[in-house]
Amino acid sequence: MMNLLKEAMAEGRATLSEFDSKRFLSFFGIPVCREVLAENPDSAAAEARKIGYPVVLKACGADLAHKTEVGGIALNLKNIRDVRKEGLRLMKIQGCEALLVQEMVKGTRELVCGLTRDPQLGPCVMFGLGGVFTEVLDDVAFRMVPLTPGDAREMIGEIRARKILDPFRGEAAIDQEILGHVLVSLGRIGLEYENVAAIDINPLKVRPDGKPVAVDALVVLRKE
Repeated sequence: MMNLLKEAMAEGRATLSEFDSKRFLSFFGIPVCREVLAENPDSAAAEARKIGYPVVLKACGADLAHKTEVGGIALNLKNIRDVRKEGLRLMKIQGCEALLVQEMVKGTRELVCGLTRDPQLGPCVMFGLGGVFTEVLDDVAFRMVPLTPGDAREMIGEIRARKILDPFRGEAAIDQEILGHVLVSLGRIGLEYENVAAIDINPLKVRPDGKPVAVDALVVLRKE
């Protein structure tokens, strides 16, 4: 994983691509959604068939940190024709280097997790309500690292919307052991990888069985 960071920094990149960000996070046991990188719309269609419809298609590149703002995401694609059509559109977006084909993760709950570096406190882990509500509701908790499993449990219970952790609309309670592992792992990265300036996992989507999985992630690199 150090090679992944070194190569990106040697190329002068400010971030890892979404695909590489998730590769990095999965090395620490953070669960990520099933996805494949495709070079063109035809190969994306072939990969979508292997994953199984519906799928999500995204423009992928190290300079595409905010894909939503440039229309770089196509959701709930249900057939080869739609994948090819959206693939052609996404490839025209400036900074698109490849197409990211992802499973369409089911579930209604979305969380956010992250790593920041405070000038005074150093690396800190963040957890809260995710998706479109992250900035609107600002329901988050922070902890300095190192982070213990106990610290993680306390953080999880601090958000105002903590009832979302319980069984919800026919879906199982969120697996807090997995969620705690995600937070502890982010703290570990903050301590061991000084070249990582920040990490944003949003959303960390919760499957109907209660298992959280990162469906979007960004690793920001420190400037040398």
